[in-house]
Amino acid sequence: MKTITLVFGAVYGMLSVILGAFGAHALKKILSVERLESFETGVRYQMYAAFFLLIVGYILKFETTSEKWISILMIVGTILFSFSIYFLSLQDYLGANLKFLGPITPLGGLMMILSWGMLILYFAKNRI
Repeated sequence: MKTITLVFGAVYGMLSVILGAFGAHALKKILSVERLESFETGVRYQMYAAFFLLIVGYILKFETTSEKWISILMIVGTILFSFSIYFLSLQDYLGANLKFLGPITPLGGLMMILSWGMLILYFAKNRI
C-alpha cells in the first residue's frame, strides 16, 4: 500500500501540472471563465491530494486497516472529485450532457474529508 500511495501521489502531482498548463493555455480559449475556474479547482485539489499522499506515504507504515483506508479514501475521493469536475467543465466542449456527474463531485469531496479526518485520528491516537 505504501508504494501504491506514493505512486498515486506522484501521478496526481504530474497530472496536476499537465492539466494546469493545459487549462491555462488551451482551455482558456474555449471555456467560459466559470468553467475554467471549476477546472482549476479540480487541478488545485488534485495537487493537494498529491502532497497529502506523498507525505502520508512516508509517514504511515500501513500496518493497520485504518492506515490503508486513509490512502484509499484520498485516492478514490480525488478521482471522483477532480475528474468529475474536469468532465463537467468540458461537457459543452465535448458536446455531451454529463450533468449526472454532479452528485459524484461532493461524494469525492466527502471521501477526501474522511481521509483527512482519519489522519487526524491516527495522529491523535499515535501522538506523533
